[in-house]
Amino acid sequence: MGAGGPNAFDCSGLTQYAYSAAGVSLPHSSRSQSQMGSPVSVGNLQPGDLLFYYSPTSHVAMYVGNGKMVHASTSSKPVMVVDFNSMSGFTHARRIAG
Repeated sequence: MGAGGPNAFDCSGLTQYAYSAAGVSLPHSSRSQSQMGSPVSVGNLQPGDLLFYYSPTSHVAMYVGNGKMVHASTSSKPVMVVDFNSMSGFTHARRIAG
């Protein structure tokens, strides 16, 4: 298990923590999170959608709108907001709520 916050996060700990604040329970695993909700195309992304990377899935980020995502690359680095296209290895997106 990695870092689940609030002082440090790994990628799935950050998304788990964010969704927990909204009353939605997610597992602390990017691979498990990648199976939840419903698929969404890049053209239909909405804030809160989860973005998954690599095959097999080993990283998750959250879309925040305007072509940006928030993610925690490792528990030793701060949470960052970056351009969605700044990271390679994107495989798919899922809408957990809504």
